[in-house]
Amino acid sequence: MSREAFELSLSEQGHWQLRLHQVLYQPVVVVRAFPIGAPDEAVSILDTDGHELLWLAEPLTLPEAQKQSVFAALQAREFMPEIQRVDCVSSFSTPSIWTVQTHRGVTQFVLRGEEDIRRISAKTLIVADEHGVQFLIRDLPALDRYSRKLLDRFL
Repeated sequence: MSREAFELSLSEQGHWQLRLHQVLYQPVVVVRAFPIGAPDEAVSILDTDGHELLWLAEPLTLPEAQKQSVFAALQAREFMPEIQRVDCVSSFSTPSIWTVQTHRGVTQFVLRGEEDIRRISAKTLIVADEHGVQFLIRDLPALDRYSRKLLDRFL
């Protein structure tokens, strides 16, 4: 992990900025190296050209103020609702309307085709809706039997 002194903060314009070695970089982007497999490990802070300015191998071990700013920047950038249950699917042919329970509440989306369901690992799927919003199924075997049965029709 980088033990370099740094400060990550929001600018007056609402962009994240990084102060490192007496130099201010703005705007910067904070990204997870492994957002699905190891979401709490390895974070990178990038400049606008995608060049890495700072690598944080273990962000959970940062001092509290730094840790809060890093995770606030990540949360502001990321939006991937996690599907906890599939309530219904309008049709087993596509496009179809799905009603699901996520960790953020109930939502509906349109699945354009089976190719919009991607297997990341034996247990993990990503489902993309017609607008490009990605929904995560972190542990397929842990879903209830009805949800798994509906998903099996598309896999």
